[in-house]
Amino acid sequence: MTGTLQEAEKLLSIMTPSEKAQVLQWVARDLGDAFPGIENNPGVCGGEPCIVRTRIPVWILVQGRRLGKSEADLLQAYPTLRAEDLINAWAYARSHMDEIERQIRENEAA
Repeated sequence: MTGTLQEAEKLLSIMTPSEKAQVLQWVARDLGDAFPGIENNPGVCGGEPCIVRTRIPVWILVQGRRLGKSEADLLQAYPTLRAEDLINAWAYARSHMDEIERQIRENEAA
């Protein structure tokens, strides 16, 4: 365990339940926009959210699903994808639907 984690553990052990609840709220708020397996990199796919280890934007998977592709179809079409990648993509899309809709519109117009 790193020194920072050891310090945090010591601090948590002396905190009141109310203080721990406040820390938990801070952590939850800080992680609220974190989606494991999804990355936004300006140098990858124009900064669109993609599946890590790939250059597959989330919007492409969402659009494929809308067009009737099953998860099995998507996994077959994109061999680098794993089932957990689709789970992460769907979670991201649910929380960022306006962004995904905009990306679909922009890419259909191109």
